[in-house]
Amino acid sequence: MDFTIYNEENAPESAQPFLKGAKEKFGFVPNLLGEFAEAPSVLEGYLKLDEIVGNTSFSAKEQQLAILAVSIENECHYCSAIHSTILKNQLNTNEDIVTAVRNGEPLPDEKFDALVTYTRKAVQNRGHLSDADIQAFLDAGYTKQNALEINLIIALKTISNYTNHLADTPLDEAFESERMEFEPA
Repeated sequence: MDFTIYNEENAPESAQPFLKGAKEKFGFVPNLLGEFAEAPSVLEGYLKLDEIVGNTSFSAKEQQLAILAVSIENECHYCSAIHSTILKNQLNTNEDIVTAVRNGEPLPDEKFDALVTYTRKAVQNRGHLSDADIQAFLDAGYTKQNALEINLIIALKTISNYTNHLADTPLDEAFESERMEFEPA
């Protein structure tokens, strides 16, 4: 399905303030947000939910690792590239950690590994986790609050991952160095 990639000037009027904010924040309007402008309520909801995720009890790095894990599980080329870039360039995450998430391998950091493993299993099993999976997450130092916050992260990324599948969002040049390809369904 073809979607227009709007900018802050040609988007529907109710979407323009959100795209102006994105341009101020990123220096450009990411293609995904430009596509979301087709449905201004989706754009607004996504940005608000993203802000809420930013206020969870997870560190910025933990948020991004969980977000990347969801995006990899959902085989989203767009979000996988963006969040790999954020982890490496903005959060100075060790390349081995990012590579392990991208390849579905165990992480060299035990706590991060527990976070990513729990997140992967939550996506793979649509939230139906075994008692052992939950206990492993808790034993790594995470909490019941964190378990619920993973659900919030999954909700956020489901919106963007599914939109990227629907629209086949072209990757912005800023994220090309982290491009991933997945086999078509």
